[in-house]
Amino acid sequence: MLRGNTPMTRTWVVVAAIFGSVWLGSAHGADVPWLAEVTKAPANPPRDRLGKLTPLLVDDSGETITTREGWDRQRKKVRDEWRKFLGPMPEPRPAVKLEVLKTESVESVTRQLVRYEGEPGLFVEGYLLTPVANNDETLPRPGIVALHQTTNASIDEVAGVSGPDSMQIGLKLAKRGFVVFCPRCFLWQDAKDLNDAVAKHRQRHPQSLGMAKMLYDAIRGVDVLVSLPGVDTKRIGAVGHSLGAKEALYLAAFDERIKAAVASEGGTAFRSTNWDAPWYLGPAIRDENFSLNHHQLLALIAPRSFLILGGESGPGAADGDRSWPLLQEALPVWRLYGEPTRLGLLNHRQGHSVSPESFERMAEWLEMYLK
Repeated sequence: MLRGNTPMTRTWVVVAAIFGSVWLGSAHGADVPWLAEVTKAPANPPRDRLGKLTPLLVDDSGETITTREGWDRQRKKVRDEWRKFLGPMPEPRPAVKLEVLKTESVESVTRQLVRYEGEPGLFVEGYLLTPVANNDETLPRPGIVALHQTTNASIDEVAGVSGPDSMQIGLKLAKRGFVVFCPRCFLWQDAKDLNDAVAKHRQRHPQSLGMAKMLYDAIRGVDVLVSLPGVDTKRIGAVGHSLGAKEALYLAAFDERIKAAVASEGGTAFRSTNWDAPWYLGPAIRDENFSLNHHQLLALIAPRSFLILGGESGPGAADGDRSWPLLQEALPVWRLYGEPTRLGLLNHRQGHSVSPESFERMAEWLEMYLK
């Protein structure tokens, strides 16, 4: 038995405290130890070229909203305005029926290329990454939709079939115990190029933007995960880099099955990246009086956990200090749900990339708030 204040005793106390806090984290809602670091805005972040930031906590009569109940009413209005702008997509969505095209083992992960019905009559491919079970593991596992970046390799990189290690986000998360689904974005689904993909989408859905299609397909990715018996439907997350980060933002805002998400370098502000491209939101957002903005989507996510990874001021960065004003506009809504707020931005300052250090933070965030 260990007695007294010996070095060994103190060591065991520290170890017990660490592991106790980890265990309590999953049971009682503790937070990543660096939460304060990513929820504190820099002094005087740049506020130029943000577009219109309609106040979130002011109702139609001009009264200030101070309660959750008041926000719930405003939230529905904001959500409906966004869905009207994005345009309709087919409902009800088809039942999930997976056709397995290929199965292979990658270290501790089974990787399957699957085919399923996205829109009615329109089939999509994706990679399903499932950790190999071990005797010490508790099932079901948490699930993550991993949304790929802009690359002609599409799902191959995020699923670890090809490409640099830094982009193999889905495979690396599967190795950490998540069931991960990587759906192919419609821009690389039976199309000659991005504009051809948009033209085909608009032929089917002339009133719907490209972002409406991306959101719909990401929601179908969640449908796939929750259809699997080995996945805990109450612990679903989303992650993406660049284009995939844009999709992760919209998915977290509009699908409440997403409990935690990380968006790496998507560009939160409209003018920080190419949000006006036809495959995203189109030219309407260039108008300084356009009434919608992404602070509203950040507010729709509350109180679920959402982390932005930014690379400013490294090369090609889309997120960083200039993204903070949008978070600051959304944070009063988050505070209606109590403290701490789990909306943050980690600026790793390494450009438009996923550095090894920022991936670790991404994984820690998802492990804390999903596992």
